[in-house]
Amino acid sequence: MRRREVLLGLIFLAACKRDDGVAELPPPREVTDSASAQFCGMALTEHAGPKAQIFVRGLTDPYWFASVRDAFAFILLPEMPKAISAVYVSDMARAKNWNQPEPGTWVEAHQAYFVIGSRRRGGMGTGEAIPFSNAAAARRFVDANGGRTIRFAEMPNDYILTATQGDP
Repeated sequence: MRRREVLLGLIFLAACKRDDGVAELPPPREVTDSASAQFCGMALTEHAGPKAQIFVRGLTDPYWFASVRDAFAFILLPEMPKAISAVYVSDMARAKNWNQPEPGTWVEAHQAYFVIGSRRRGGMGTGEAIPFSNAAAARRFVDANGGRTIRFAEMPNDYILTATQGDP
């Protein structure tokens, strides 16, 4: 558990800094028909549920993910870029459409509350890390759909890196 927290902390300490020492995050992009998922290569619009985007320093365009769980996998896998400057996830507290969250419904992943182990499935039909911008919305979702609420640094590696349908 500690190793993961240290790794995630180091990744985000490497974020771009302004001269005044404050991290300058690139703004989130909106999903377009040409946005394709990093791991499967399919269009994001072909997948239901929350999406994610990761910006890597030195690249203009983000890496896109058809599921938030896949974005966490990208962060954890050693062969993936580590100069991450921002991670945005769909804010399901503000999204009205589960299948395709509307434009402008992004939240920076470190600010989000994630529900794991719920009955709702992500775009690939597997368990999803469902993000919310506030704790109250996450609790309401858990009450209706089961699961538990965690924060970014608490995400279990085995939940992300296993191909099972549910929670470990």
